[in-house]
Amino acid sequence: MNIPASTAVPQVLESRTRDRVLQAIGEHGPVTATALAEDLGLTVPAVRRHLDNLAESHLIEDREASPAGRGRGRPARAYVLSEGGHQALESDYDHLATEALRFLSAEAGDEAVRRFAESRVGQLEQRYAVELAAAGTGTAQRVQALVTALTRDGFAASARPVGDPTGTAGSGATGLSGIQLCQGHCPVQHAAREFPQFCDAETDAFSRLLGVHVQRLATLAQGDHVCTTFVPTKPEPSTERSSR
Repeated sequence: MNIPASTAVPQVLESRTRDRVLQAIGEHGPVTATALAEDLGLTVPAVRRHLDNLAESHLIEDREASPAGRGRGRPARAYVLSEGGHQALESDYDHLATEALRFLSAEAGDEAVRRFAESRVGQLEQRYAVELAAAGTGTAQRVQALVTALTRDGFAASARPVGDPTGTAGSGATGLSGIQLCQGHCPVQHAAREFPQFCDAETDAFSRLLGVHVQRLATLAQGDHVCTTFVPTKPEPSTERSSR
């Protein structure tokens, strides 16, 4: 059946906008409809229409947004990708890679899988090292350079400070402060679910690239909605002097 051009064009545009909304949720989730509208330059009603469609297709899930900074009234809903949403953003190559890795593991053992994962991540590390070197020696600057590189390669990365950068009271029971590095999408998520060697190799590479021991807190492969890595930062020099 032929679809008239006058009908086909709006349908194509609608589909592309829907894909943009899905991609934005992968990059920024949990994210509210209002934040999505501002980021994508759309109206809130238009975004909500796409959210309803994505939810009906089981590509996204909603949850109550953080109450911080909110007043009274109906709680806002924040959206993250569902398992189906992550699969929609993945390519068929991920499934082919998983089959190849199973064969490699059966033929040569888990150690061969580990070496392959380190080799694959090592190629990214070599490219990223040049960009991070140009960013300078500061941890925050190097993290931002890593975020840029990861996002370019499809990891939908972002970063935000956590804790108290001065190292004073209010930074939590451990007194730690740092940067929370997030990856909203993983091109090899399906393979990493069965072969965590990829997550381990990536975490080790981040530590080498940033020059600090980072800690992986959550992963998409384990069912979390985002990969989260804690990057510790040092207290401000002025704080160190005043504490002596």
